[in-house]
Amino acid sequence: MEHIIEELRWRGFIEQVSSEELERLLASEKLTCYAGFDPSASSLHVGNLLVIMILSHFQRHGHRPIALIGGATGMIGDPSGKSKERNLLTEEDVAQNASCIKGQLARFIEFGSGGRDALLVNNGDWLIPYRFIHFLRDIGKHFRIGDMLAKESVRNRMDREEGISYTEFSYMIMQAYDFLHLFDSHGCLLQVGGNDQWGNITAGIELIRRLRAAQAYGLTAPLMTTSTGQKLGKTEEGSVWLDPSRTSPYQFYQYWVRCDDRDVIKYLSLFTYLGREEIASMAESLRDNPEKREAQKRLAFEVTSLVHSPGDAQKALQASQVLYGEEIRGLSDRDLEDIFSEVPSTLKNLAGLEAGIKLVELLCDTGLTPSKGAARKLISQGGAYLNNRREDSVDRLIDTRDLASEHTMVLRSGKKNYHLVRFH
Repeated sequence: MEHIIEELRWRGFIEQVSSEELERLLASEKLTCYAGFDPSASSLHVGNLLVIMILSHFQRHGHRPIALIGGATGMIGDPSGKSKERNLLTEEDVAQNASCIKGQLARFIEFGSGGRDALLVNNGDWLIPYRFIHFLRDIGKHFRIGDMLAKESVRNRMDREEGISYTEFSYMIMQAYDFLHLFDSHGCLLQVGGNDQWGNITAGIELIRRLRAAQAYGLTAPLMTTSTGQKLGKTEEGSVWLDPSRTSPYQFYQYWVRCDDRDVIKYLSLFTYLGREEIASMAESLRDNPEKREAQKRLAFEVTSLVHSPGDAQKALQASQVLYGEEIRGLSDRDLEDIFSEVPSTLKNLAGLEAGIKLVELLCDTGLTPSKGAARKLISQGGAYLNNRREDSVDRLIDTRDLASEHTMVLRSGKKNYHLVRFH
């Protein structure tokens, strides 16, 4: 296995490192490192995957990662990369969000209590009980306003009309103390994060140097945007979430399978565990046969498998093939609603289906044909499909056995004229 820094570098994870000494240290010792996750929502999103994968790679190389959930800092809000102050969450909101995020992190990081097992911690455990006056005396006195104002995350906000509140201004001090606390309690020497966290990370390094006369380190990853300049994980509909109740596995799969040719090889390096040879093979396929989109399909399958499960990835793959005429089976109502979100639909009574409905009538009722005569002609010419199966009998009677999911069936006229029929 390659040295951790070598692997992170060729995969494209490294933007800045605080000291050249870090690479030599990682070559000779197993370190404890940490990254923080903001519980401002009940789910992490695709943008968080970059840092999650870094922690995962550290664990796979024998180092111990700590995933810190900002139960306290999440109530303040990090100004880094934000153009205006966020609405403050209650302690209950943050606790609920933190609970949801734990399960998402466990898909990538093996948590436990022994040896090099990863740790999951919440900074609310040590920051919320800390008395304000004591915190100012113990920690705040080691920060200089001029140094804080010079940090890019603060300076960018100061240049805007909204400015920055004292609440958000204090975020840097709180995150620096997190690093100190983990240094003291777990021997943590390294903090990793996105490049917008560089100012906060270096503040923690300096605090450890001042109070413990020790050397700590920082490593940041580049901020990800697509080739079109859009922020990673953002679509016209909003964020792409890791929680399947907010972004279904099918929608998640589709986000990756639609990836631009200019981005897909980079994303295979960052968001999968595929090795150099496999990624090189995908790059070759992309170069020689771009119309096959094999790299995008591999990316979508691998990332969906990691975030959800291989079963969900297989189901999403099957669902995507439905649009190309593959028979519809084993899908749920939600799957079909996701696949055919822009297709017209008709709501009908389930009791009528239980009694049986003629296909000719259903084609006419849904507007796929203007009349029963046209429906019979469509069927006889081989242009009528039920759940992507061609129907060739004008006397075909449809009942509950023909449902494609719990309450839905799919009619099609010709190659692409779909219609959903929902029964209630």
